[in-house]
Amino acid sequence: MKNMNSMMKQAQNLQKKMLKTQAEMALKTVEASSGGGMIKVIANGGQKIESITLEKEVVDPEDIEMLQDLILAAVNDALNKSQEMMSSEMGKLTGGLNIPGL
Repeated sequence: MKNMNSMMKQAQNLQKKMLKTQAEMALKTVEASSGGGMIKVIANGGQKIESITLEKEVVDPEDIEMLQDLILAAVNDALNKSQEMMSSEMGKLTGGLNIPGL
């Protein structure tokens, strides 16, 4: 029974560390760009977009589709980088174990 109590305590400690890491990661940001840097997107570790910056030269009223594609590419890249940052930090806590939902 002591082993079970010890395992439960370890699981609780890991959960606390994971929650702390998630909160810390939400404060960190990553940046992605597209169109040769004409569009920049900043996302945080909480998978939220914090800002999108467009250079005015990339805005062509005659080619809205290209602008949409560039924004989409930069947003997806920023979210991927954010996810990689979070996975890397969580991997440090779990020792590389693949725990569903992380």
